[in-house]
Amino acid sequence: MRCALPISLMVFVAAAGLTMSALAAPADDFKAAYAAAERASKQAAALKTQWTTTVATLKAAQAAATAGKYDEAIALAKQAQALAEASIAQAEDQATAWKAGVIR
Repeated sequence: MRCALPISLMVFVAAAGLTMSALAAPADDFKAAYAAAERASKQAAALKTQWTTTVATLKAAQAAATAGKYDEAIALAKQAQALAEASIAQAEDQATAWKAGVIR
């Protein structure tokens, strides 16, 4: 009977540890998604083709993460990354598209 308390305490501590690591995983996933989106956004800014919707979406992702809504924050970060990558693709396309309009 004396062992019942320590064993139950160990089970509780183990369960609490799993819960804490489960809570840390979404935060880490958000940080990775946000970092990728921020890199793409900075690249778009360097090309002077950054869309304002990218910046707004990054801010919304950060706000969702601050509120603890990691699923939403991750989705918004991925959306921001897609927007940044699309603006980069647009800049690359427009860099050569003008040639098609030149009369020869």
